[in-house]
Amino acid sequence: MKLADKKELLQKYLHEKGLKSTVQRDDIIDTFFKANTHISLEELLKKVRRKNSKIGYATVYRTMKLLTECGIALERQFGDGQTRYEHIPDDSHHDHCICVKCGKIIEFENQKIEHLQKEIADKLNFTVNNHKLELYGLCSKCAD
Repeated sequence: MKLADKKELLQKYLHEKGLKSTVQRDDIIDTFFKANTHISLEELLKKVRRKNSKIGYATVYRTMKLLTECGIALERQFGDGQTRYEHIPDDSHHDHCICVKCGKIIEFENQKIEHLQKEIADKLNFTVNNHKLELYGLCSKCAD
C-alpha cells in the first residue's frame, strides 16, 4: 500500500469516527512515515518535537493508536518491554532478527520460510490470518 493510499485510508477512518485531521496529528503521521524504522513513542515524540515543540506524549500515543486501529501501522513487542511501531510494508511480509545485547532490529524476507509456513498450515488444515517470525540472538557487532 502506497503512502497516499495509507493517508486516504486514515482520512476515511477519521471521518467514520467523527474525528478531524489536525496539524499536530499530521506532523506526527508525517514524522512516523519518514522514520522508516521500528520506532517507540518516545523516539517518535523526540523527532516530531523538532517540527512542532507543542506536541505531547498523549497526542503521539493517541495518533499511533489510530494508525494501528485503521490498519496502516503495526504495534510490535520485541521482548524488551518497549512497544515499537512500524508501517505496514508496501510490498510484502517481512520478519525480524533482534539483537538481545544492543537492540538492533534487522528485517528480512525469505520466500522459503513463507512457503514452509503455508505448507505446514495446509497440512494441519489450518487457516493462517496473520503471523510473525522473530529470531533473537546477537548481531555481528555484538557477537565479536
